[in-house]
Amino acid sequence: MFENLSTKLDKAFKTLKGQGKITEINVASTAKEIRKALIDADVNYKVAKTVTDSIKEKALGRQVLIAVSPGQLLVKITSEELTELMGGQKADIQIKGDPAVILIAGLQGSGKTTFTGKLANLLKKQGRQVLLAACDIYRPAAIDQLKVLGEQVGVEVYAEPDNKNAVQIAKNAIEHGKKNGKKIIIVDTAGRLAIDEEMMKEIATIKDVLKPSETLFVVDSMTGQDAVNTAKAFNERINFDGVVLTKLDGDTRGGAALSIRSVVEKPIKFISTGEKMDAIDVFYPDRMAQRILGMGDVVSLVEKAQQVFDEDEARKLNQKIRKNQFDFNDFLNQLQQIKKMGNLKDLMGMIPGVSKMMKGLEVDDNAFKPIEAIIRSMTNKERESPEIINGSRKKRIAEGSGRTIQEVNNLLKQFEDMRKMMKTMNKMGGKGLPKMMGR
Repeated sequence: MFENLSTKLDKAFKTLKGQGKITEINVASTAKEIRKALIDADVNYKVAKTVTDSIKEKALGRQVLIAVSPGQLLVKITSEELTELMGGQKADIQIKGDPAVILIAGLQGSGKTTFTGKLANLLKKQGRQVLLAACDIYRPAAIDQLKVLGEQVGVEVYAEPDNKNAVQIAKNAIEHGKKNGKKIIIVDTAGRLAIDEEMMKEIATIKDVLKPSETLFVVDSMTGQDAVNTAKAFNERINFDGVVLTKLDGDTRGGAALSIRSVVEKPIKFISTGEKMDAIDVFYPDRMAQRILGMGDVVSLVEKAQQVFDEDEARKLNQKIRKNQFDFNDFLNQLQQIKKMGNLKDLMGMIPGVSKMMKGLEVDDNAFKPIEAIIRSMTNKERESPEIINGSRKKRIAEGSGRTIQEVNNLLKQFEDMRKMMKTMNKMGGKGLPKMMGR
C-alpha cells in the first residue's frame, strides 16, 4: 500500500539529512521533491501544490528544537498536512431509522458487491441484525455472488431474481426486513462500466424512495485520478455521504486516497483490501498519513489483534509460557490467529520502521503453509513434547507434510530457540514476552 509514494517521500526528506537548520533554500528543495512524489502518485496537481505550499509555509515559520532535526520536523509537518488532506478525523457511518438503510453505489468492477458483504460482516460482529438486498438486476450472477457472500458471513440476502424493477425490489426488501426484525438493510445496487444516464436515474430514484441514512460510493483505488472524477460525477447526482476505497492492497499509486476528500469534499469512511470478508477497516486519516511516511500504525495493529485474540486464551498462554510449557499446539494456534488479522505485508507495514526494511520485498500470505503442514503431520504427543522427535519420526513427518527432513530440522531448531528465549525472559522476572502476551 503506497509503497512507491513512501519511497519517494523518504527520498525527499533525505535532502535535509545532516542539515543543521531549516532554510528557505533546503525547504524549497524538499517541498519540490514532495510535490513531485505526490503528482507521480496521481494526486491532483492543484491539490499537490496546495499541500506543498502549506508545508513550506509552516516549516519556515517554525523554530527547530535542539532535539529535533530539520528532517524530523518536516516529516511531522508533512504528516499533519496529509492527515488534513484526507479529512483530519475519522468519519463515522450514520445508522439511523428502523430499519436503518445503507445504500451502496459504484461502477462495475469497483469491488462494490464484495464490500457490501464485508460491511455486513463488520456490522454483524457488532451485534446488529443485518439484511442484504440484491438490487443489481443487470450484471450476470450479481445476485448469486451476493448470496454466496451472505452465506459466508451468516447474513440473510433478500432477492427477487425474476423481478427487473430494482426500485420495487428495494422497497420489498425494506418491508421484509421490518417484518423479520432486521435493524440494518444494506442495498447493493447495479454498477456500470461507465457513467450513463440510465444508471444515474435508477440510483437517484432508489435513493429518493428509500431515503437511506447513509449512502456510500465505492471506488477502485487502482484507477487513480479517474476514481476522483467518477466520484465527483456521482456526488453531483446523488450527493452521497462517504467514500469507500477498495483494492488498496493492489499496485496502486495512492492518488485517489490522497485527493478524493479534497476534490469531492466527502469523507473516506472505509478502506478495503483483499477478498476476505474481514479485510475491511474504518479509515483514519492520521494513521494512513503515518503509514505513508513509514511511521507505522501500531494502534490499528493492536486493534486488529484485539479482534482475533481472546483474553482468556491469552491468559492461559501466558501461564504456559511462564511454566515453560509452550508447545507446537500453542504455536499452531497463534499462527491461525495471526492469519485472521489480514494481509501479512500490510500487518508488517504497521510496525514502525519495518515498512522501510521491506521495500521491494514480496511477502507471501502462504508463507505459513509449510510450517502448518509440518506441525499437522506430527502426532499430538510430538506436538506436546518435541524433544521425542527422533530420526525416524522426522522422516515420517517430512513425508506426511511433503517437506524435506532439513525443513523439519530447521523448524524444530527455531522452535527450541524460541522456547529458550521465553525461558530466559521468565528468569528475568516476568518482563518481556510473557508480560506482553498477558496484555
